Amino acid sequence: MAERFISIEGIARRFPAPGGETTVFADLWLAMARGEFVCVIGHSGCGKTTVLNILAGLDAPSAGAVIVDDQAIDGPSLDRAVIFQSHALLPWRTVVGNVAYAVKSRHRGWSKARVAAHAQRFIDLVGLTGAEHKRPAELSGGMKQRVGIARALSIEPKIMLMDEPFSALDALTRGTLQDEVRRICQETGQTVFMITHDVDEAIYLADKVVLMTNGPGAVLAEIVENPLPRERSRHDVHRHPLYYAARNHIIDFLVSRSKTFRDEAGASYDPRNVAVVRPGFAEPSLAKPTPPAAERGRQAAAQ
Repeated sequence: MAERFISIEGIARRFPAPGGETTVFADLWLAMARGEFVCVIGHSGCGKTTVLNILAGLDAPSAGAVIVDDQAIDGPSLDRAVIFQSHALLPWRTVVGNVAYAVKSRHRGWSKARVAAHAQRFIDLVGLTGAEHKRPAELSGGMKQRVGIARALSIEPKIMLMDEPFSALDALTRGTLQDEVRRICQETGQTVFMITHDVDEAIYLADKVVLMTNGPGAVLAEIVENPLPRERSRHDVHRHPLYYAARNHIIDFLVSRSKTFRDEAGASYDPRNVAVVRPGFAEPSLAKPTPPAAERGRQAAAQ
């Protein structure tokens, strides 16, 4: 990859355990370009959320480092916004109050009017115009998550970190918010690192899907490049000829290969050069192309 806007370099996370320590994951290497949308998929216990917390600066790796825009992460920063499974709104503040609180944290010298105008811009962006003065108790689950997204975007972070932000929502609301997040990220060029268990969600949203083996001792197994066009619609995704190739590849990994990957890869596994695959595209062939009919005729005559 030409650009390494985010560079995860050999990180590991270990915790004390009776008789020694438990290694959740070790020697993870991953690079992301600016503006990429990357989803991480793996079974519970492989350390996905721990990786996200390290990126957020909420946890520290036991080994290795994470570099963002040429700066090593050594703690939380307003350059990295986090959207959790729970909306985590301040219950005594209104919609605009919750978003404005984040804006003021980023821009301490701004006037009240400028903060309010900036907050309103992102409230409008997530489709909450008219609900500015409602408190969280008056909002649906989907609306609360929209406030969380508006709050994260309002500080204009370099990276948006998302930990299964739609998992607690009903299917219709989840789909609507996925559409909104995709639209916003395309319009703003936002860099996103997201954790999900939903294969279809990953295929719809992500440019790349990172597959992690089972923990403890999890590793990055593959980076799946999404073969679908970047400009895609929810209603057309499942009709694309490469959709099921990507879906089946990821599901096959989760069902079977995630358990056996480390044993099967053996000594050939290189954590610094994780395999990049693009389902549905054949591997390059070294076979000679078949010559046109006229050329075959000339070759036969010459013999």
